[in-house]
Amino acid sequence: MNQLQPTGPQPTGPQPTGAAGAHDEADRFRETIQRLRDEVHRVVVGQDAVVDGVIAALVCDGHALLEGVPGLAKTLLVRTLADALDLDFARIQFTPDLMPADIVGTMVLRERDGGGHDLAFEPGPLVTNFVLADEINRATPKTQSALLEAMQERTITVARETHTLPSPFIVLATQNPVEQEGTYPLPEAQLDRFLTKLVVGYPEEADYHEILARTTGESSASANAVATGADVVALRATLRRVPVPQQAETYAIRLMMATQPGSNYAPETVTRYVSLGSSPRGAQALLLLGKFHALVDGRFAVACDDIRRAAHDVLRHRIQLTFEAHADRITPDRVVDAVIDAVPELTSA
Repeated sequence: MNQLQPTGPQPTGPQPTGAAGAHDEADRFRETIQRLRDEVHRVVVGQDAVVDGVIAALVCDGHALLEGVPGLAKTLLVRTLADALDLDFARIQFTPDLMPADIVGTMVLRERDGGGHDLAFEPGPLVTNFVLADEINRATPKTQSALLEAMQERTITVARETHTLPSPFIVLATQNPVEQEGTYPLPEAQLDRFLTKLVVGYPEEADYHEILARTTGESSASANAVATGADVVALRATLRRVPVPQQAETYAIRLMMATQPGSNYAPETVTRYVSLGSSPRGAQALLLLGKFHALVDGRFAVACDDIRRAAHDVLRHRIQLTFEAHADRITPDRVVDAVIDAVPELTSA
């Protein structure tokens, strides 16, 4: 296996021991996240939930799908976060004529110094830390599928050679929820690879004044590096060490199962309007996002409320609706609301 770059520094330092160590670990985690938030908001106005969602996906070692109409600063957000971490960034504009080799890379013929030629791998834009897959649903399924190996395995294979991608690595994809002409909806298998789906809405009225001041005046803000790739690796290690009580884990499992038609926990809304529910990846994502929310709140243990807070971002893209649901204007978020109402929060193991 060829390794394009080292897979990143490994976290070092003392491991948390006892309640005091866990508290310190949570404090360091929260301080780093707050620095990233503040730096991103020096450039991006508002969109607090989306900013937190993108940071959470990065720290959870996952990928995020951002859905919103053009002009809502999705590209700016991704680029700004990459700048705040001093990591490499690549934007890929997905179009119907984009081919897999255009994003993965290809073998090229190069002349040797002493004469003759060699075949060498020329990396594509996918070989970076932050990948913005802009309007991902405009590319054909063949090109969309080229992302699958990178998203799941953190590797790419070209000419029977497998190359390890740099770490940290994250795919942040965007799609327009309104304009569907000439698009290719992402298959369920690819949607399932996204840890979260974040809905990017319009700014508040008060935010428009600040947006205009920053974008139509003489000066514009830019982000400075306030953390590094090594910090991201350390944050991920901290998150993985957060314990999950049995009742919180069971609650996550039942929420995930409640999206599946025929499940003992499925409410009437799911039975009537859902054709396909969440896979086990949904429960995994609920626990990871739950750990993130707990640490940001300064706790080194996951509560059922942390799981519930993650439910919409984790489950909305893992629910496939029936034709009847579309006819009745039922949305995935309404289904998740029904699931949350139907599954009681557990108070004991």
